[in-house]
Amino acid sequence: MTNELVQYTIPDVERMAQAIAKSGLFGVKSPEQAFALMLVAQAEGRHPAEAARDYHVINNKPSKTADAMLRDFLQAGGRVEWHTLTDEKADATLSHPAGGSVRIDWDMARAKKAGITGNPTWTKYPRAMLRARVISEGVRTVYPGATSGFYEENEVRAFTEEQPMKDVTPKKDMVDELREKMKEAEKASEPTADDYIADFADASMEELQHKWKAAQKQFKDSTEFARIHAAKEKRKKELTSQVLAGDTLPDEQVA
Repeated sequence: MTNELVQYTIPDVERMAQAIAKSGLFGVKSPEQAFALMLVAQAEGRHPAEAARDYHVINNKPSKTADAMLRDFLQAGGRVEWHTLTDEKADATLSHPAGGSVRIDWDMARAKKAGITGNPTWTKYPRAMLRARVISEGVRTVYPGATSGFYEENEVRAFTEEQPMKDVTPKKDMVDELREKMKEAEKASEPTADDYIADFADASMEELQHKWKAAQKQFKDSTEFARIHAAKEKRKKELTSQVLAGDTLPDEQVA
């Protein structure tokens, strides 16, 4: 995970959600499903498109891959020691400073007893399936934050095969509410007209140019535009006067 949280705008996330839904990959059947999972990824400080890699929709229920759980667990300071990893058994100790240590094992006998081996994947890749079970149970036990609140995809598949799950695709009004909240958050984080005017007061010519471009983009259709423009022109004249008095001016000029 990156240390720098990059926030993408609502239109950016919506465009990515449309593309992922249209692709038909990862079990995502609608833009709303993709949009909701992308918000989870963004909230965790990752690129929204990484939701397609880390989260899958199984029978209309969201899940997180075992590899994504393990990665987040290790990046959060967790440790894993594998004692056994074969087609018959997976056995590991998972530990984390905040949650202690636990030893988890899954073997084919336990999986058959649980009635989860009916999927052909268990026959083809038993080691990978046992490994995924150990990771999910172990991570959920000592550091549940790394699961993002989801079950591992094969656990979800087993749940839905046992009992049909209701469609959890976010409803349109719920998605609209999320959009509105994101818009409000974006608006709250944007500089105000007074912020720009205050910044202009001691800006260099280069800084003035940069801030003016940002202000134009944000306030071009606002009643505050004339006031911001006047403050920009005032500072530009001050800087020009300094040049005439013998100070240096950057090559780029403010429009």
